Amino acid sequence: MDKLIKSSDIRKISSLDHEEIAKKSEAQFEYWGPTPAEARKRAVAKQKGLHDKRTTLKEAVAKHVRDGINLGIGGFVNTRVPIAIIHEIIRKGAKDLTLSFQSNSMCVELLAGAMILDPNHVSIKRVELAWWGYEVIGIAPLFRHLIANGMIQLDDYTNYGMSARFKAGAMGIPFIPTRDHGGSDMELVNRGKMIECPFSKENVYLLPASNPDVGIVHVPAADKHGNARLFGAHCTCPEIAVASTYTIMTAEQIISTDSIRRYPNLTEIPYPAVDAVVEQPFGAYPGACYGYYWFDMPEFLNFRSICDEFRKTGNKDKLKEYYDKYIFGCETFDDFLSTRPYNKLKELRQKDGGQPIIID
Repeated sequence: MDKLIKSSDIRKISSLDHEEIAKKSEAQFEYWGPTPAEARKRAVAKQKGLHDKRTTLKEAVAKHVRDGINLGIGGFVNTRVPIAIIHEIIRKGAKDLTLSFQSNSMCVELLAGAMILDPNHVSIKRVELAWWGYEVIGIAPLFRHLIANGMIQLDDYTNYGMSARFKAGAMGIPFIPTRDHGGSDMELVNRGKMIECPFSKENVYLLPASNPDVGIVHVPAADKHGNARLFGAHCTCPEIAVASTYTIMTAEQIISTDSIRRYPNLTEIPYPAVDAVVEQPFGAYPGACYGYYWFDMPEFLNFRSICDEFRKTGNKDKLKEYYDKYIFGCETFDDFLSTRPYNKLKELRQKDGGQPIIID
């Protein structure tokens, strides 16, 4: 497959009618979500003044999540993943979703399980990603099931590539040049394009911007306006929040705006990018949140084993039992947390080791 476009070809193309160029481009490529122009238009139209964005998860998801959207998911594999928001999305239901994320585990696996149990309530249409799995535990069983059975469309990038795509979306540009992907099989599994740089004459790989309709992130601390602090790895959350046309944010705790102003350099996600703020302790559980709690590895292993049993046998009983008890059987995420012993949550806080964070 020859994906190289030379500078001489670009000069020839530039002389063509602009409408014809647009038609050809549209036929060759389609953004799996808002186009950069549409995303920018929505961002410009949003209210920019400081106002109280605190709400409940139920209200935030009901307002912003709908069928057919591109859902941008923050966090990295098992770190600071927005599990609480995913639980509420599953309870509400959303079909024909496009999922955009760098690397994730249980968030996307939970959505996949919901789709397997009832595709008329939750379904995934397409996925653009770098990795869907549990790090040292291994690849996600339900991801294997969906791919092996041709149930979803896949657009595969490297971790750097997806981060760069969200960066392009946050910058308001339609693509971003990288040194990644080119010259490898990665060129065959995603929708990027190799071109000849008009300045250096070297090959450079262009990645399309990613602008989700709705971004979901979990942060350690935020004020009521949506100014958020991140500690430890940023996990591409600032880029996802800014690139998304609407962003729902859960936080371990809501802090004062005075504190935000005392340390303005600690604000990694600015308030204009955020549309809803929900205080939700342990909102990334069973994932980790730096400075608050460590991973609950037995919980990951248990859920993965349930999913793997379905993949191998086709029996949905244990999967259905899990969802009925821990998601549909809970009104809120706090109800879900109440099914975990206090000693378990206390142990996870101790395992974090008191990582240094600045709150007040």
